[in-house]
Amino acid sequence: MAPVQAPPSQQLPAVQKLRIRFAKRGRLRFTSHRDFQRAFERAVRRAELPVAFSHGFSPHPKISYAGAAPTGAASEAEYLEISLTHERDPEQVRADLDEALPPGLDVLEVVVAGPGALAERLEASEWLIALPGADPAVAEEAVAAFLAREEILVERMTKRGLRSFDCRDAVLRLTVGSEQAPVATCAILQVVLRHGTPAVRPDDVLAGVLQVATLPVTGPALLTRLAQGPLTAATGTVDDPLARDRDATQATATGQAVDHQTHVAEGDAAAPAAP
Repeated sequence: MAPVQAPPSQQLPAVQKLRIRFAKRGRLRFTSHRDFQRAFERAVRRAELPVAFSHGFSPHPKISYAGAAPTGAASEAEYLEISLTHERDPEQVRADLDEALPPGLDVLEVVVAGPGALAERLEASEWLIALPGADPAVAEEAVAAFLAREEILVERMTKRGLRSFDCRDAVLRLTVGSEQAPVATCAILQVVLRHGTPAVRPDDVLAGVLQVATLPVTGPALLTRLAQGPLTAATGTVDDPLARDRDATQATATGQAVDHQTHVAEGDAAAPAAP
């Protein structure tokens, strides 16, 4: 009788889901989402991770991306999920993937996924918009003019053609920051945006600011996402979307430790006393 052939590796069930936070820095901010997908899948192969695959005629790795930043924007808070057929240590996965990716695509954290969908936690983003040549005092006046409006319509070219939408409603907080500027004369705008449909991007907000006020800018704006996650609407702040996963992992580890200590204590009690 011929031996039973083992199922192909891509059909093995997923036993672990990991959530990954990574950054796009420097020149790699110009990497498109599709380019990053290809680079990440190559990194998964180089790191020899046992990634799970979908079923069907065209299996693909079970990797899901959430809330990708627009091409040209730097980010310290990009997220994805990957399913594995064998459990791996999250910190080792982080180190292996970070080594396999080019500098500028940096893996910052890997945690075991807890319950709930990651995409549902990404309710808002916090951005920095650096405006070379803009005077901070003039930027203060422009921000005040923007915030005084209830609606500001801007246009953006989409896959379905030119689209007009309100960029004001998504802005939860807009201020002129005091961070160190990349050039001598530069205004830094800090903005918190609520995620929605249509998605309002930081360049849309800048277009709205320039529509309602005069703000001389001598170079292209530099966009950097600092955070994305659950929204605290009362304060206009963005929380950490991986906090629940860390808490769940820590609780599980603590529970295992307690059970182990209890088992040892019971064993000591049951053992006969030494003469």
